[in-house]
Amino acid sequence: MASKLAQLRTMTTVVADTGDIDAVRQLKPIDCTTNPTIVLKALETPAFEEIVAQDLRWGSRKIGPEDAIINAVADRLAVSVGAALAREVPGRVSTEVNADLSFDIEGSLACARRIIADYEQRGIDRDRVLIKLAATWEGIRAAEILQREGIDCNLTLIFSRAQAIACADAGVYLISPFVGRILDWHVKSTGKSYGAEEDPGVLSVRTIYDYYKSNGIGTIVMGASFRNTGEIEALAGCDRLTIAPSLLRELDAAEGVLERRLSPESVQRIAPVDMDERRFRWDMNEDAMATEKLAEGIRTFARDLQALRSMVGQKLRNAGR
Repeated sequence: MASKLAQLRTMTTVVADTGDIDAVRQLKPIDCTTNPTIVLKALETPAFEEIVAQDLRWGSRKIGPEDAIINAVADRLAVSVGAALAREVPGRVSTEVNADLSFDIEGSLACARRIIADYEQRGIDRDRVLIKLAATWEGIRAAEILQREGIDCNLTLIFSRAQAIACADAGVYLISPFVGRILDWHVKSTGKSYGAEEDPGVLSVRTIYDYYKSNGIGTIVMGASFRNTGEIEALAGCDRLTIAPSLLRELDAAEGVLERRLSPESVQRIAPVDMDERRFRWDMNEDAMATEKLAEGIRTFARDLQALRSMVGQKLRNAGR
C-alpha cells in the first residue's frame, strides 16, 4: 500500500514549509513557503553560505545610509532563499513582505513590488511567486491592489473566519489558516488536550473550506502550522497543505488507508457574510484567540526580521564597510 504521504498527494497539493534545500530535494513538494523565521534558519546553514557572501558583497558596493543598505541586503537575502527553492520545485514559492509593514498599506505595496522585481531580475516570473502578507485589514487591502496588478498573494496568519471572508472579498489568490497555533491557544487557555476531530485549528480550517466551497469562492485554502500528523490527516482533501519536513517524513513512513475528509461535494452550507472594515475589526475584537495569535505572529516575524538585519549589519561591518 502507498504511504499516507503518497495518498495525500492524490487529493491535496503538498507544500513544504521550509527553506531546507536538501529536504525539498528529498520530499519533492509542489510549492514551498517561507517566512522570516524560515529564511533566518536557512541562511544559517552551509547550503546558503555562498549566497550570503554574494549578497553581502552586493550590499558592500551600495552607497547610502547604513540602515537602508542593511534592509536592502536583508530583503535580497529573503528573495535569494526563495529563488533557490524555486529552482527545486515546479510550482510557487511564497516570500513575505516585511512584518513591520503589517499595518502599512503603501509600505507593503512598495515592498511587494520590490520583491517581484528582484525575482524577475533573476529570471523568475511573477507567476512562480506568491507575496505573503499578514491578514490584517491593511494587509488585505494591499493584497487587493496587488492582485489587480497581476501579483498573486498568500495571506498568512489566518486565525478567524472574518479574516478568511475579507481575503475572499479582496480576491486573494490563497490563504494560510494556522492550525497548530490555534490549538496552542486553546490548550493553554483550557488546559485540555484535543484529538484531531475536536482540534480547534482543524475545525477552523474545515469551516473556512466549507464557507469558500459553498459560496463558489475560488481563493485557495492552504492549511498551515501543524503540530502533528493527526491534524494533517483530518484535513486530507484540503486544497493545499504546507507541512514541515519532519511531518512530511512521518507521513511518508506511515502506512494504512488515508481517508479523504474534505471535498467540494460534501461541504456544510454556510450563508455568505457581508464583511466591511467595521465588522472585520469588531469580529476580530470579539475573538480573543484570533486577536492574540495574529499580534503574536506579527511580533515573532518582526523579531526574526530584525535578527536577520542585525546579522547583515554585523557582517557588513566586519567586512569593513
